This record gives sequence, C-alpha cells and structure tokens, in this order.
Amino acid sequence: AGAESTISIIEATKAFVEAELQGMDGSHDFHHILRVFALAKRLAEEEKLDESTVEIVQLGALLHDIADWKYSGSEDAGPQQAEEFLLSKGYDAERARVVGDIVRGVSFHKELEGGVKMFPALAVVQDADRLDAIGAIGIARCFTYGGFKKRALYDPAIPPCTDLTKEAYRTSTSPSVNHFYEKLLRLRTLMKTDAGRRVAEERHKFMEQFLDQFFREWKA
Repeated sequence: AGAESTISIIEATKAFVEAELQGMDGSHDFHHILRVFALAKRLAEEEKLDESTVEIVQLGALLHDIADWKYSGSEDAGPQQAEEFLLSKGYDAERARVVGDIVRGVSFHKELEGGVKMFPALAVVQDADRLDAIGAIGIARCFTYGGFKKRALYDPAIPPCTDLTKEAYRTSTSPSVNHFYEKLLRLRTLMKTDAGRRVAEERHKFMEQFLDQFFREWKA
C-alpha cells in the first residue's frame, strides 16, 4: 500500500505542477521540473537515502518552482501553495511541512541570505536544481531567461558583480553572460552532496569551454 500511495501522490503532484506551469518560458517550464525530478531521484539513490525520504525528495523536486519568487514576487507563495496542495490530497501534515521547507530553501538567493537549515532531502533537491542550471542545459536556460527578461547577451562595458547580496541578485538586470560569473560558475563549489559534486564537474567544464568559444567569436 505504501508504494501505491507514493505513486498516486507523485502522479497527482505531476499533474498539478504541469497545469500550474502552463505558459512558462523554457527556462522554468515543466520540462525543467521533470529533469530536476529525475536528477533528484538519481542523487537520492547515490546518496542512499531511505524510501520515505526519497518520496519527500520527489515531491520537493516536483513542487520546487511553484509560484517561484522570480515570477510571482513572493517568497512565501511557493511553500504555502505546495503544502496546501499536498494537504488537499490527504498527505501527512508533518511530511507536507518538510516538502514546504524544501521549496522555501532550494533557491540560490536564499543561500546568499544565509541561515537555511540544511537536511538531506533539501540537499538533494537543491543540488538537482543547480545541476540543471549548469552544463549545456544551463547555458540554454540562462539565455532563454535572459531573452524573457529582454537582457543583453553580453556588454563589455558592464562587468559582472561577483560580490552579490541577496537584494542585488534579486534586482539584477545585467547581461546574460554576467550570470555565469555571478552565479553559474559558483554552483560547482556550492553542491551539498558527493553525487552532486561528481555530476557538476563535467557540466562546469562544459560552461568554461562555451565561454572561451563565446569570447573568441565575440572578438571576431
């Protein structure tokens, strides 16, 4: 019965998230959620998390971008909506709260703020989300989001801000290439799991190669 109830809450959550993210740009669409979901499952297995924790990881991965602050403007809407959805499906209140804590703690700007209490399920979902922000997919997502925000590709007159505060990150309008130096190239060292660190190595190198090529072409 446990396995069946896990499958049913996960399928219900997938359907809910797919409907909620209709019309999102390609950087934060349902395909992003499915990639993070698959990565989180893989990392959880490599980290040998127990079955009960893996269920929470899967739900956190599916719900991590609900009412995302980058689009909604609210830091509380996502965790609240995630918990309310799970409770509406009869999910255990204490476990729903843990999923809410994952949604609340997963983002980079929360890390800049400091004070996020780390626990294994959050570490796995956060690493999975960050792995999807680097490598080939990460490059594609960076420029997709930049286009959505009408940002320049690159402007040599605007240097990256490498000492970002939470507020500076939230309000940044800098060119997309700057985002590599402000965030994406830093993610490798911010991984919380050994499994995440292993995957991050290759993806990090690919971004470095991309930037080398980008600047060579920029100079024509």
